[in-house]
Amino acid sequence: MSAVPGANPLRDAQDRRLPRIAGPSGLVIFGVTGDLSRKKLMPAVYDLANRGLLPPDFSLIGFARRDWEDEDFAQVVHDAVKEHARTPFREEVWQQLIQGMRFVQGNFDDDEAFETLKATIEELDKAQGTGGNFAFYLSVPPKFFPKVVQQLKKHGLADQKEGSWRRAVIEKPFGHDLASTQELNQLVHDVFPPNEVFRIDHYLGKETVQNILALRFANTMWEPIWNRSYVDHVQITMAEDIGIGGRAGYYDGIGAARDVIQNHLLQLLALTAMEEPGSFHPKALVAEKLKVLTAVELPEDLGLHTVRAQYEHAWQGGQEVLGYCEEDGIDPKSTTDTYAAIKLTINNRRWAGVPFYLRTGKRLGRRVTEIAVVFKRAPYLPFESSATEELGGNALVIRVQPDEGVTVRFGSKVPGTSMEVRDVTMDFAYGESFTESSPEAYERLLLDVLLGDANLFPRHQEVELSWTILDPIEEYWEKHGKPAKYAAGTWGPAEADEMLARDGRSWRRP
Repeated sequence: MSAVPGANPLRDAQDRRLPRIAGPSGLVIFGVTGDLSRKKLMPAVYDLANRGLLPPDFSLIGFARRDWEDEDFAQVVHDAVKEHARTPFREEVWQQLIQGMRFVQGNFDDDEAFETLKATIEELDKAQGTGGNFAFYLSVPPKFFPKVVQQLKKHGLADQKEGSWRRAVIEKPFGHDLASTQELNQLVHDVFPPNEVFRIDHYLGKETVQNILALRFANTMWEPIWNRSYVDHVQITMAEDIGIGGRAGYYDGIGAARDVIQNHLLQLLALTAMEEPGSFHPKALVAEKLKVLTAVELPEDLGLHTVRAQYEHAWQGGQEVLGYCEEDGIDPKSTTDTYAAIKLTINNRRWAGVPFYLRTGKRLGRRVTEIAVVFKRAPYLPFESSATEELGGNALVIRVQPDEGVTVRFGSKVPGTSMEVRDVTMDFAYGESFTESSPEAYERLLLDVLLGDANLFPRHQEVELSWTILDPIEEYWEKHGKPAKYAAGTWGPAEADEMLARDGRSWRRP
């Protein structure tokens, strides 16, 4: 068989692992001195370079108020990479990367600084050959989004020349309700075309979240039972064992539901419940997710089927921890929720009548994110009642973090002379089944931004629909009572257990 002209003779044609590599491009990070940038973004840039996924002349520009020279910025990136990068540090990769690093000092309302940024981009364009392709990452508090976007427009930084692109990357929260989100969308789309705006939901960059799609649509064993005839209910949990840390300024007034349910958990719900798309093109995926979010219905009585709560002073993991209202920077009378649980239903043929329970909280028993699809019990059990006392419902549990994998729970006979059936589990763990470790979510997402692949980014319609779901709940909470309380280190308030008990169900212990 003759070789294809220009093909790599050392590469096996059946090897599908050859990665997608970004073309000539650069990244501008606003708020480059923040935690997100230091712990996630800069290490992700290095890891991509180390894996050979960035162009050799990739450019990285930091923009912040600090009075730094380019060398100071390079040192900060160096330290962040050494401390937080996933892949080993290699001097030759670092030396290559450092050639395209620059720092611009200024405030977001400083016209001179944005002119300097424009000149820096033009200089790197010539020196590094970035082709005019730049992504602007807004790693800044949400209140600064409008200002930065307006400055990019004012100074012509968002202008796309023929054959090149300019993209905006925006962190959550994207607005704090539907009205503010629509206003922000209008502002951003006035500067960047909708297809060049990438709203980061880092959960969608996690391998296990993408595996929901593989699990459902690459296999035939789940599809026949992935519906109301077999599924009793679905629980989606994101629990953290930490408090608010130094985020008091951001977190108070936002709360758990706005911080997590509106984006992460509703996205996980959409991926779990959506119909099979015609392809994995972004438009096809978004179309199916939008159908699900449009069909979501809130319970009639929000008082019975939603719960908000705050953690209280307690001992957790052998340490005494403060209650939320005792934390630095928090008003002792604050009604901000650190725990939220809601019940939703989806009005379509596949899911009618199946409740989806979403919960999130800080200072819970452990850090875990999982989707549990709990199946109905067998309609008839030909065993003595004592034989099945310890038998629960079958379940498929997708562990998003930290022990990425999938668990199937089903009943099995206990060895012995009597017929006793008990729950057992079959486990798939990413770390054991694949030799390659999962990349960090931000690695995948940054690479997708540079490639222009919007598959893993919520579009503006999804964000607006999510707020349409959450806004009535937030409005109800604002008018009715105060948050319940739960001791730090537990799995939430008694009210959340009662919420499920009314439906004859109980929360899974992850």
